[in-house]
Amino acid sequence: VPFITVSGSEFLEMFVGVGPSRVRDMFSMARKHAPCILFIDEIDAVGRKRGGRSFGGHSEQENTLNQLLVEMDGFNTTTNVVVLAATNRVDILDKALLRPGRFDRQIFVPAPDIKGRASIFKVHLSPLKTTLNKENLARKMAALTP
Repeated sequence: VPFITVSGSEFLEMFVGVGPSRVRDMFSMARKHAPCILFIDEIDAVGRKRGGRSFGGHSEQENTLNQLLVEMDGFNTTTNVVVLAATNRVDILDKALLRPGRFDRQIFVPAPDIKGRASIFKVHLSPLKTTLNKENLARKMAALTP
């Protein structure tokens, strides 16, 4: 199954209309490659709560979010495209994104514990020649997690 990935910040552009166009293009590509998985990382970059920040109209971010909502409404269970997203700031997402039929299921992934961190270091540091103690490194890094 094709896996299409994009960062939410890739949609944001200072030129009017570019963000919504990028959203349309991404969903068009997903439809062409169906069945597939479309993954939007850092959805909070484009999916922030709307309201009151701009004078006399929508901001480019709001227009881009609106296009994302429209595109998601065009999908159903027969489209064969699964849309997933990730954020570490679910509290700032626009409620419209979390409506049924959009991102209505949430999976909380907690920060790893010391043992989990050590396992991650073992995997990612294994190609390097190092004498670092992975468990000690994991303990030190745990204090840096917000």
